[in-house]
Amino acid sequence: MPERFRAPGRVNLIGGQVDYHEGWVVSMAIDHDIVVTAQPRTDGRVTARSSDTDLAADGAVDIAADGSDDARSVAPKWGRGVAGVVRALADLGRAPVGAGLEITSTLPIGAGLSSSAAFSVAVALAMNDAAEFELSQLDLALAAQQAEHIATGVPCGTQDPLSSVFGVAGHALLIDCRTLEIEPLPLPPELRVLVVHSGVPRTLEATPYAQRRAESIDVGTRLGLRALRDASFAQVRNEPRGRHAVTEMARVREFGAALRGGDTAALGALMLASHASSRDDMEVSTPELDALVECLVHAGALGARLTGAGFGGCVVALVPAAQAERIELAATAAYRKHTNREPTAWIVQAARGAGRL
Repeated sequence: MPERFRAPGRVNLIGGQVDYHEGWVVSMAIDHDIVVTAQPRTDGRVTARSSDTDLAADGAVDIAADGSDDARSVAPKWGRGVAGVVRALADLGRAPVGAGLEITSTLPIGAGLSSSAAFSVAVALAMNDAAEFELSQLDLALAAQQAEHIATGVPCGTQDPLSSVFGVAGHALLIDCRTLEIEPLPLPPELRVLVVHSGVPRTLEATPYAQRRAESIDVGTRLGLRALRDASFAQVRNEPRGRHAVTEMARVREFGAALRGGDTAALGALMLASHASSRDDMEVSTPELDALVECLVHAGALGARLTGAGFGGCVVALVPAAQAERIELAATAAYRKHTNREPTAWIVQAARGAGRL
């Protein structure tokens, strides 16, 4: 009997480019996800098909269930994510039980909503079930992170898989990326989370993400620190990459305190400061993302910022619930006129984490 598993994408409300500094982020799982329908196979093979039009056109995946295939050589290219999961789980002791996977998605690819982490988590859940292999929630998230490293070579952090696995309906998650402690924080009922795709797609492999990360980590190395989490502002005052990390972590802690205290007025200003720092000090924004933030604020958003790693994809905004649809329409119309790009918008809800359907 086929079994079905889902893993949600996530939107990073604040805390950009700091998870790999063992910092803090505020993230939330969203009500758009990857669903994997799985059935065990007895031939030691893992096959996967996708109903996504673009992926389906590339063909099906067929790899060894023992993780012996070189993930980065797998064709079609989207199958490398499956191979990365299979290898990561094999390294943890999963038996080489085959499975047939059917994959569907309501998550846009290349939008900065963590479709790749959700993909890895959902596939891992399905593969573990087929082999009756149990992992804790934390180990599942870490396995999904390792799978992405194996599949793409992109040194992604822990935020995305942790958000997908530990999501709580109606709540944001304050994640400590050093201790991996997670604090669910209720979202104010008078606010909505609006996500708008800039119309500029991106894959991290094709962006300077790894370079920005290396430059940022180098600041901490030169200071003799384990991570920039341990740096003071004085130490990084003249280092733009380090300055972003230290000030962003401070903003995240303030954002968490504002959510705990119901101080909605503080949230928007913190998001705008985060975007400015991502643009100026970290240099991961684009003219389109900057324009989209401006259009959203002009339309009435409390605040907005790029979400994900930047270089394209989405902007996230907090908007008054009663005006959410009006702001969405006004901001996207203004952005379309200003850039000749076609935006796509979603009012998203905070969703529960990954699991069996």
